[in-house]
Amino acid sequence: MVEAAHLLYRGDLDAVDGRDFGAFLAANPDSVVPFLVYGDLRERGFYVTPAGEDRVESPGGVDFVVHPRGDGPWDGTVAYRIRVVDERGDVALADLGDVVLAVVDEESEITYLETDRRAPTGSTDVTLSEPAAGVLLDDRVLCPDPPAALYERGFYGQRMDGAGGTLQLSLLEASYLADCGDLVVDGVSEERRSAADSSGRGPGAHADEVRSRGRAVEGDRFDRRLAVYRHLRQRGVVPKTGFKFGADFRTYAAVDHVEDLGHSELLVRVLPASTARSPRDVALDVRLAHGVRKRMVFALVDGDEVEWVAVGRLTP
Repeated sequence: MVEAAHLLYRGDLDAVDGRDFGAFLAANPDSVVPFLVYGDLRERGFYVTPAGEDRVESPGGVDFVVHPRGDGPWDGTVAYRIRVVDERGDVALADLGDVVLAVVDEESEITYLETDRRAPTGSTDVTLSEPAAGVLLDDRVLCPDPPAALYERGFYGQRMDGAGGTLQLSLLEASYLADCGDLVVDGVSEERRSAADSSGRGPGAHADEVRSRGRAVEGDRFDRRLAVYRHLRQRGVVPKTGFKFGADFRTYAAVDHVEDLGHSELLVRVLPASTARSPRDVALDVRLAHGVRKRMVFALVDGDEVEWVAVGRLTP
């Protein structure tokens, strides 16, 4: 359909089934938005193959396969796999990755968004010789005399005063540290304390107490964000709050010492794995990340499992 519409538009055909260009599109309304994308890509000098089952192997929700300039389907090369979406539609984030979204807005302008599934990786690592001691408050934990490496090498928490002073931890940070056996907290109930091992380290009363407080503050959102926080830390990436950027986290791939801290690289938004978002919301997140020189990553959570979908602007 789109190829026929394009030939009619160019004047290479006079009519199809007795219909000129306008009448043909009016009779095939589902082809209008794909036609706009097809025509734009052809104008950019690409050979574009509609992804019919008999033309492109395993299209998998792809509308077009775009070949590198100068190549065609006979060369076996692919530059982009395109999925076309109207700005008023919804996009299931779990279906993205290895595909380019071509979003057509109400004025027929096209925004291309590349997506991939590369998980964040980093090289940050810190080992504590003994656990930090903290006081559990309503929505954070205070560590009056923390090990220096906790903040300086691991970039956990924020100092309340000068070097060596009290460190305040978010409930996410505290929960992860308690799970690792690197934090013990005051105020643990006797019932939970009986679950802790004799050393006071390791998962048990302290981790349960902090998680319980986190769930009371945030509900199910706390568990989703904790799953993502844990995955990032285990991959050597330091997550810090992304509130200033409208995200859940900003991340640092390599922290050797907080005095030599570079800029964060990613903004991470944590969502349930089943989330579908409007193209407008996705574009807003991408534009925000681009404006502060970061890449937008959606962390899709299903229980303890996390899938990563990175999205960025693309000019084909």
